[in-house]
Amino acid sequence: MTRNDATGQEATLAPDVPVTTPSNVDELAEILAAASREETPLGIWGSGSHRQIGHLPSVQRVVSTAGLTGIVDWQPDDLTVVVRAGTPVAELEAELAAGGQSAVLPEQSGAATVGGVVATGISALARLRYGPTRDRMLQVQAVTGDGRIVQGGGRVVKNVSGYDLPRLYTGSLGSLGVITEVCFKLWPVPPAACTVEVDDVPPAGLVYRPRAVLQTQDGVRVLLSGTRAEIDDQASRLGGTVVEGLQYPEPLEGEVVWSVRVPPKRLAEAVDRLPHGSAFVAQHGVGEVSFAAPGSFDIMDLRTWAESEGGSVVKMAGESSQDPWGSPPPDLDLQRRVIAAFDPCRILEPGRLPGGL
Repeated sequence: MTRNDATGQEATLAPDVPVTTPSNVDELAEILAAASREETPLGIWGSGSHRQIGHLPSVQRVVSTAGLTGIVDWQPDDLTVVVRAGTPVAELEAELAAGGQSAVLPEQSGAATVGGVVATGISALARLRYGPTRDRMLQVQAVTGDGRIVQGGGRVVKNVSGYDLPRLYTGSLGSLGVITEVCFKLWPVPPAACTVEVDDVPPAGLVYRPRAVLQTQDGVRVLLSGTRAEIDDQASRLGGTVVEGLQYPEPLEGEVVWSVRVPPKRLAEAVDRLPHGSAFVAQHGVGEVSFAAPGSFDIMDLRTWAESEGGSVVKMAGESSQDPWGSPPPDLDLQRRVIAAFDPCRILEPGRLPGGL
């Protein structure tokens, strides 16, 4: 089972692994309950776009979410949408855009699914203005490793009762169960947008809440959205070249794509430490820079520095003999106990997480 990921590389699980595609949540629950009883390790497959994040687990069967697609409930007046996890992000955003709204999910999503984006914790480049994906998740439904259907959160913004399962499932990489439905808070699509190309990263406060301040090997661009008057005023403050619309950098291509995550104030230094000549996209104000490197590039010096600053270096795509995560987190034992509560037999994506968890 293969699919090209965001870098154009082929994502694979293993040759000739049987694939099961449940058509509803109850069927999925039966599949997982049986696998748990038989202690059969399973992989979870949306589109394969993020398959190369983390360790590659050894699995005997794959559960696909291709049968769990479509919008369940869209309330434009309440700015909420409930969508099944196997729905491609691009399809969801296209349908929402026709109604003048957006879930602000990754702009260059390719074939990625809603469940895949949530499970990997990936956010849009507009995160600087709208926050990360986890902050817009109001409710999540999932099936645990032993076949229980669980749900947490609520379909209204002020619902804060119960366990915060939406945040818990964000970035869980399948270790807590198969995500089946997600409720997102929506945002209206701004009436106008532009991109301002500038010579350097603008000082904080020069413009109010830009969508993104992105630096690449070719320069710096500031993405603005809002009313026409708002973006014209902010563009004039920046004093650069104005291009209509949101001009995002091209997706990174290379043998391996790494992501450096550090406190935002340390991002400029992180950029300076990248291998000479590498293609990169740095998100100023967020604290993340992704870069493409040859498979032979030694990540250790950069990783040691990032971890000393309270950050990390994570492999996002490609094949490398180096650890994809770096040093295991100090709360590894706590994570192990949490996973045991949702997947007692540890059948879902075993070994994929940091520390081989």
